[in-house]
Amino acid sequence: MKRIRAMMRARWEKGYITRLERLIPAFIYLFIYMRWFNLLEDARPARYAVMHTALDDRIPFVEIFVVPYYIWFFYVILTLAFLLFLRHSEDYYKALIFMCFGMTVFLVFSTIVPTMQPLRPAVMPRDNAFTRLIAHLYRTDTPTNVFPSIHVYNSIACMIALCRAKVLDGHKMIRAGACVLSVSIILSTMFIKQHSVIDVAGAFVLAFIAYRIVYQSELVNNMFHVREREFSLPARWSLF
Repeated sequence: MKRIRAMMRARWEKGYITRLERLIPAFIYLFIYMRWFNLLEDARPARYAVMHTALDDRIPFVEIFVVPYYIWFFYVILTLAFLLFLRHSEDYYKALIFMCFGMTVFLVFSTIVPTMQPLRPAVMPRDNAFTRLIAHLYRTDTPTNVFPSIHVYNSIACMIALCRAKVLDGHKMIRAGACVLSVSIILSTMFIKQHSVIDVAGAFVLAFIAYRIVYQSELVNNMFHVREREFSLPARWSLF
């Protein structure tokens, strides 16, 4: 028991608890978000605001873009994981606040104004691995609660976070890759008919507002310089 207590004390002193503290708000918010989102998905409101423009009808169905659409899930998780293990947590918390802000706005808006899109093809134009993946996606994800697109919004959030991370100042290829991947994911939402142009535009507007608040607001910037112990890990226990 003494050895176990000593190990636990060593972990506490070496920053493990600080890393855990970074994860707690993310898990709490994820739980709240998923519960709220599932309630929205199960709801059957009498009316929906239809997200559709003439431009949507001119955008082709390109099934290969289902690949970056699915990569999005790993992209968000890996971006936050990378930022989590940095010595100073400012980049991590700003990315998390950025994402949570937009996702909360999405939930509130979807609760007040239920939305839907009528863009999905009734029959797949081709039968291949990509169209089968899209068909599976259609079965598991309803075409409702689409504005603004969280796929687009969080792709922008990841791109901004990686481009602003100081530890990547000498890694232009990583930043370029993040930009290319984010653009591919944004295009995928329209090419596989998951979102309207309106949903994408709304995500960009919301991301602009969030950027001004999270990255340019003095109130948010100052909160990361209060106590060093709360916002950093010992150098030996961080990646950079």
